[in-house]
Amino acid sequence: MNKTALGTAALLMASTAAMAQVETRTVTFENEGATLSGTLYLPEGYDGEKLPAVVVTGAWTSVQEQMPRVYAEEMVERGFAAFTFDFRGWGKSGDLPQHVRFVESPEAKTSDIRAAFEFVATLPEVDVAHINGLGICASAGYMVDAVSGNDLVQRIGLVAPWLQNAEIVEAVYGGEEGVSGLIEVSRAAEDAGGQIIPAAGPEGAEGVLMPIGGYYYEPERGAIPEYDNQWNNAGWEGWLTYYPADNPGRLTQPLAVVHSETAAIPQGVRTFLEGLAGDATLKMLEDVTQFDFYDNPEDVTRAADTVAAHFAAGSAQDG
Repeated sequence: MNKTALGTAALLMASTAAMAQVETRTVTFENEGATLSGTLYLPEGYDGEKLPAVVVTGAWTSVQEQMPRVYAEEMVERGFAAFTFDFRGWGKSGDLPQHVRFVESPEAKTSDIRAAFEFVATLPEVDVAHINGLGICASAGYMVDAVSGNDLVQRIGLVAPWLQNAEIVEAVYGGEEGVSGLIEVSRAAEDAGGQIIPAAGPEGAEGVLMPIGGYYYEPERGAIPEYDNQWNNAGWEGWLTYYPADNPGRLTQPLAVVHSETAAIPQGVRTFLEGLAGDATLKMLEDVTQFDFYDNPEDVTRAADTVAAHFAAGSAQDG
């Protein structure tokens, strides 16, 4: 990124800093026979000008009113239109095939992001030449896959990305034996037509995907009424065999990453960037946890500033 583009981007962001109010429009779009629920975020009093846009996606099991909403509002304050949506099988969106819900399917979620980009490109509020993607946590890999080879998308940003490979999966999920056991659970659940358990619970709870308390368990944070708080054990195999850290080669759009050594699996970011041939900006924040990136105001602001400047630089270069 050259200094002129960075300077112009900073001016663009400064001129829109006063946009503290946001208006939303609920919309729907289709993908693979299902109806998905989305939200378009615009500056309050929007006057019809075509705006650069950002499609924002969140962590696993999440719905659009959680961290995607937080970052969508941040993007609007910095001069963008923003778009969030619920993936198939989650939130207000329709089911996956065979009426399946709450399966963390990388393949399905990647397909949904591609469909979201196609839908956003049809919106009259959007400058179709300046559409960007922002993936948070688990959806970072899905976002990379959806952006790769996609001429609709100019730039990509990742915040607290969960980019795993086989080595990381084994380290997180109990080694080869632990991973094999979860894959057996996954296959048994799929044969049974699904097995639903709570996604979040208090620290040490049994039969819960994330028995750790914190963000997803606290009503003032992620445990909002819209959150499904469900996990289908049939999704384990697809998740555990998904290795986005090993697959950076297809990405040609300029990339910005914001992460921290104290957040989840920073080693995945390093592995991914080592294999990336294109342009990348990495900002590592100190002492920021994974959940801090979701809703802690100071950390969200710093992450949003970085990715917004990255997106705005693309518009400035074209301008």
